[in-house]
Amino acid sequence: MSEFTEVSCADTLIHEYVRQFPAEAAVRVEQMAPEEIVPVLALVPPSELADFVKRMDPDAVATCVPGMQPEMIRNVFTRIEPAIGVGVFVRMDRKEQNKAFSHLPRHLAREYQALMSYPAESAGSLMDTRVTMFREDGTVEDALAQLRAVKGRNILDLCIVDRENQLTGMIPLHRLVSADLGTRLAELVDGESIHIPDMAERDEVVALIEKHRITTIPVVNSDGFLMGVIRHDTLFMAAQAEITEDLQTMFGAGREERAWSSVSFSVRKRLPWLEVNLVTAFLASFVVSLFEDTIAQITALAVFLPIVAGQSGNTGCQALAVVMRGLSLREIRTGNWWRVTRKEAAIGFINGMVVAATTGLAVGLWTGIPGFGLVIGVSMIASMVIAGISGALVPILLNAIGQDPAQSSSIILTTVTDVVGFMSFLGLATLMMGLLTVSI
Repeated sequence: MSEFTEVSCADTLIHEYVRQFPAEAAVRVEQMAPEEIVPVLALVPPSELADFVKRMDPDAVATCVPGMQPEMIRNVFTRIEPAIGVGVFVRMDRKEQNKAFSHLPRHLAREYQALMSYPAESAGSLMDTRVTMFREDGTVEDALAQLRAVKGRNILDLCIVDRENQLTGMIPLHRLVSADLGTRLAELVDGESIHIPDMAERDEVVALIEKHRITTIPVVNSDGFLMGVIRHDTLFMAAQAEITEDLQTMFGAGREERAWSSVSFSVRKRLPWLEVNLVTAFLASFVVSLFEDTIAQITALAVFLPIVAGQSGNTGCQALAVVMRGLSLREIRTGNWWRVTRKEAAIGFINGMVVAATTGLAVGLWTGIPGFGLVIGVSMIASMVIAGISGALVPILLNAIGQDPAQSSSIILTTVTDVVGFMSFLGLATLMMGLLTVSI
């Protein structure tokens, strides 16, 4: 009889403790071993259980869900807000998720699964759900003890949450270890709470990296609940993927195309831009046709056309690649156009002088006609300067009018460099025809 009375008293005390101090009780319970948590949760009145569980660390809840009876799972996850319940399920492996879902009403299980499915290019798809939360009312000593207990997680920044598990800020690890043991974590949170919505697109993640120079980005849902973090290695891969996709679209291949995309899909993405490129090629050919008489008189000019066009094309592509990267990482804004253009023009001029000297000398010796070396040298300087300017301006202008600068930059640039290269070389040759004729 006394044993029964003791059990009843313990149950009553737990009930009163949970009722009067739910947040404090949740913190104490979540620190227990997983096999100890479920028996304690069984003592919480069913009507109060969901509210109690939502105050616990999702990590702790996720570890004890497999030990819950089906009735307890239904009681908790049919009453708790789905946005909070998802925070628990994303921390469980697929097998345990499916087992828990089998105990829920079918419509609710589908809702949870839908909430856990993120688009491929979203922040949610990039995040690591194995995130450790630290309470803002805890001390540095508590946080250090919690860090020692966590294994297999590379934590560089601590995610600080309130009693409702909503993100309040971040604390760098170096700041934590240098603080006094009795300091409250809330006092160490400095500045605004940097985070990103789980449905944000990947380019927003890259923009946030560049803006704040951070190594960890917390991901929250629409209610501000911490869902996971995007860590430094994933941030790097996201930035790299953004840049490589831009480079891919520069040459007329769609962002969506992958190495193993179907033939029909790849053709649909590439063919329209090949047709556009064909039109621009005709434009370059038209420019050459304007100088048919000059070429007819000095046929050697046709031999050197690819040299001028090739060098100007390479110069433009170099400038384009640098500017595209700058736009992707938000290093360059539309307002910087003059500074960027001036820099690329200077680079084009200096490189053009050096390359022109080498080319002019080589062509003069090859043909035995000094005039050829002068013509190709001057035209190369002019075409490389204009190519550098074009490589900078084309993507900036496209970005300014709201177009994707990666989608057609390369095709437009190729047209400009070909036309300018042919026009400068053949135009100068026509103007200096007398000098070339005398040389001959």
